[in-house]
Amino acid sequence: MVTPRRGKAVEINALWFNALKLMEEWAGEQGDNPSEYRERAGRVQRAFNDRFWFAEGSHLYDVIDGENGVADAKCRPNQMLSIALPHAVLARERWEPVMRIVRDRLLTPVGLRSLAPGDADYKARYFGDLRARDAAYHQGTVWAWLVGPFIDAWLKVYPDDLAGARRALEGFVPHLDDACIGSIGEVFDAAPPFTPRGCVAQAWSVAEVLRAWVKVDRQTVQLEPQPGAMEARTVSI
Repeated sequence: MVTPRRGKAVEINALWFNALKLMEEWAGEQGDNPSEYRERAGRVQRAFNDRFWFAEGSHLYDVIDGENGVADAKCRPNQMLSIALPHAVLARERWEPVMRIVRDRLLTPVGLRSLAPGDADYKARYFGDLRARDAAYHQGTVWAWLVGPFIDAWLKVYPDDLAGARRALEGFVPHLDDACIGSIGEVFDAAPPFTPRGCVAQAWSVAEVLRAWVKVDRQTVQLEPQPGAMEARTVSI
């Protein structure tokens, strides 16, 4: 298996915590006792932050309790879900270090690398026969759809830096004139010029880029001063 998930994967545990918190909310709304979900979510969050934090790298382990009990310290985008989901399992004081690592090592103009450069298993190009492509699929190859969770996490950590969020999306504009014109590809090479590969028009790539762009635009509008707002504040003073 190219990307082993044996053991406890970071994204599965982030999704599990988010599910428990949603069940807590829904139980309360239905008049049921939410305490069981609240208590279990609390235990999950404490264990997650105790076990998944890779202090030496200032990011999260990809998998813990893997084969032979070993933790996998590879830097992958899966850790974004620990911040990006509506209920973030990662402790707030660790959000910024993780975002810096992901921005500096995984972010490209067309999505996130599936593995950080410098890793022994990193593959810069998704190219060759089926075996070669499969070996690179999750070992560096850029996935466009991952820009969605990146934007969600970015706006949580840096809510006023809409320009930074927009920069993470702008690389898709020239791509619309490349490969399948007017659409967004599935994957890209992990190194410049980030050649599009795989499916030339991928629905989840299009969906996440559009969702992220709409989210940034809506928050931009919310932060813009409304006409007459200054005059109203002056009068009230």
